[in-house]
Amino acid sequence: MKEKIVLIGGGGHCHSVIDVIEQTNKYEIIGIVDTKENIGKKVLDYKVIACDDDLETIFKTCKNAVITVGQIKSNQIRVKLFGKLTEVGFNLPIIISPLAYVSKHSYIDEGTIVMHHALINANVRIGKNCIINTKALIEHDCVVGDNCHISTACVLNGGVIVKENSFFGSNATSKQGVEIEGFIKSGSLAK
Repeated sequence: MKEKIVLIGGGGHCHSVIDVIEQTNKYEIIGIVDTKENIGKKVLDYKVIACDDDLETIFKTCKNAVITVGQIKSNQIRVKLFGKLTEVGFNLPIIISPLAYVSKHSYIDEGTIVMHHALINANVRIGKNCIINTKALIEHDCVVGDNCHISTACVLNGGVIVKENSFFGSNATSKQGVEIEGFIKSGSLAK
């Protein structure tokens, strides 16, 4: 029997997360929490069932939640939601696409999602509430702090440390062994 899960946020990132969750075949999506004015609308085939004010009520029937709000300009909404969901008592499972590769010698913390075709190599540590987006490559011995977004098709070479609350943009590539902090725009070379 599949575990129930509720999705928090109904925007574009939610579409991709729905696809990953459906592919895992592990969870039954009971609905989406979004803004009050969106209650009753649908995101793909799933109904917006509530707003943030209703989280305590939802928790009575569903213990699992995943944050489906993206992170480009700022991670403030994701960080705030993570705190609120934790405070209510929700379990924030690690969601890993069956199309991704995650080394058994790596560690991923709660609330993190690993999207389709991401590759996480050996001895990697990824913090809480991160997005490891489609086709991201995280090489050996990297550390990714809490609340980070490692964006689509980017490359973190061996031994890189990404400080918490950072954004590493699409197609950005790092040199090995560097520290990354803040907002690295798409297509950049981090040295």
